[in-house]
Amino acid sequence: MPDSASPSSGPTLDPAHAVKEPGPRSGVVGYPDIVVTGSETIDARTISAIKRLEHVQDVMPIALAQVVVQNRTLQVAAVDPATYRNYTTLGVAESQDIWDRVAAGELAIDKPLVKRLPVDGNGFVGLGSTDDAPPVHIGAYAPQAPLVDAVVNDSWIPDLDMVAGNALLIRTGGAAPDTLKKPIEQALQGSGAAAQMTDAVARYGLDPNVVQTAVVVGTIADAVGVYRYSVLGGGKIAPDPDWVASHITTEPVPILGNVTCNKLIFPQLRAALEEVVARNLADKIHLDDYAGCYYPRFIAGSTKLSNHAFGLALDLNVAGNERGTVGEIDRDVVAIFKSWGFGWGGDWSYTDPMHFEMNRLVAPR
Repeated sequence: MPDSASPSSGPTLDPAHAVKEPGPRSGVVGYPDIVVTGSETIDARTISAIKRLEHVQDVMPIALAQVVVQNRTLQVAAVDPATYRNYTTLGVAESQDIWDRVAAGELAIDKPLVKRLPVDGNGFVGLGSTDDAPPVHIGAYAPQAPLVDAVVNDSWIPDLDMVAGNALLIRTGGAAPDTLKKPIEQALQGSGAAAQMTDAVARYGLDPNVVQTAVVVGTIADAVGVYRYSVLGGGKIAPDPDWVASHITTEPVPILGNVTCNKLIFPQLRAALEEVVARNLADKIHLDDYAGCYYPRFIAGSTKLSNHAFGLALDLNVAGNERGTVGEIDRDVVAIFKSWGFGWGGDWSYTDPMHFEMNRLVAPR
């Protein structure tokens, strides 16, 4: 049985995000066989066409988005807790407390992910990379459906800038899911959405045969847009070339010379480095210890994207600023970068003091 993350009472914790309690569970329980993901709401006609396919047992629309928290993307789903619970495991689905808490406005999350999140003393975590990221109370630890790290109820969709119904959970009953992949793709034609086999997700973390779509929300969403990529070997990914052409560029900046980053980062990156120079701190940034900005790959040992994949982060002074340490980087340099809209990994619960990432847009004047 999943253990509760907090002794506080779910139904009264967040009335602004409370929905109707789900009541006793009923119906079939089991993981989806196919998950459809896209960047736009999948229309009712397409959903009806999928439901009419032979051997499709049921279809559930959800909102699915990538939320960047301390340089790690979380797949957060906004759901109807009464229906979605049946797409998890039996133990999770049967736990009334979990789904009452989700209905009350709290977050249910797979427990191993929590150790890297900035959870405050009251059990709240900000879903985003800025100080004003929407805080959500962790109500329960519970494993979720494939491709989902955490769930909230669907009243959170506007607050998190999510797209309603941009993903579908599909079960095929006793039929082999791969026999339905092509018919489902035909029904989805023109929508930009893709169907992923969850048996491949279980083996590889993501279906390697599918172009992935990351719908990033939060402060950096405008700098990312819709991020489509293919999975390569060795933790590498291949972003859509059109996305790269429209978002990534190489430009000169003070101290570091030519760097390759997201186009939107350059005005404030350049301004931060100019201030470093103006304050006679240029020698505090070591050119030979600059580890780059744009890296199209997963975080090592995972299938999670970081802000480096979007070209929105840079690593400075690698030597002496390893993860889990307080770091040796000059704190005046840190303060300058913060003033120009960068978050610093040294402030994180699991520190990364070499790491700076854009977490708000600042227009130099």
